[in-house]
Amino acid sequence: MLARQRQEVILDEVRRTGAVQVGDLVLRLGVSDMTIRRDLDALARRGLVEKVYGGATSTMGRSTDEPGFEAKSVRQLAEKEAIARLAAQQVRPGTAIGLSAGTTTWTLARHLDDVADLTVVTNSVRVADALQQRGRTDRTVVLTGGVRTPSDALVGPVAVQSLRSLHLDLVFLGVHGMAPRAGFTTPNLSESETNRALAQAAGRLVVVADSSKWSTVGLSTIVDFSEVDLVISDDGLPEEARQVLSEHVELLLADRQDTREER
Repeated sequence: MLARQRQEVILDEVRRTGAVQVGDLVLRLGVSDMTIRRDLDALARRGLVEKVYGGATSTMGRSTDEPGFEAKSVRQLAEKEAIARLAAQQVRPGTAIGLSAGTTTWTLARHLDDVADLTVVTNSVRVADALQQRGRTDRTVVLTGGVRTPSDALVGPVAVQSLRSLHLDLVFLGVHGMAPRAGFTTPNLSESETNRALAQAAGRLVVVADSSKWSTVGLSTIVDFSEVDLVISDDGLPEEARQVLSEHVELLLADRQDTREER
């Protein structure tokens, strides 16, 4: 079994049970103690598990847990860059698009330099700043009002009301988790309501989510799989996830290796 395959098995077990022990993994996978520890180190560096004495635990606790923007911005960097590049190819000049709050959509905002005459609606101060700092004069950035969350989203009645009257060609939605029965979720109820309003304004709805989001379930569903047109993830997405998603939506997988090679 290759390292990547072992790590997928370990990650599946962590997501299923919440924790794993080195000794149990040695017996199950038939490899040495040091090999398992290296696998756990690799998963911890990607932010997928938290190492503890004798094993590892899930980084995702309760369904209401929500890391702040800074914490999320250092996770899955190669995956987010690859997804953002692929997502930017979906945007055409002269269109009106929506970008939800989140580190993946924030990364996407920095890849839109080559798209002319663009109108962008967002409920994220971070995304708005990223767009305005790029120096384009043919760009309109519309920032909703609202109450700020730990993920730097603007949410609540003011944000929802400002989105309800809009009609956007394309909306990119970042999510906390994606799972078969729960759909695309967030731990924040107010953010869920605001993102739902943004999704309803979309002519075409695209979810951008790296592979670590699979099997993660937040407190509130934003949209079901059937309500989304396209999901853009990375090639680390498990085969089970690929099969499930492909039954409901168009699925594009970005190649993480391209980003690593450039570095």
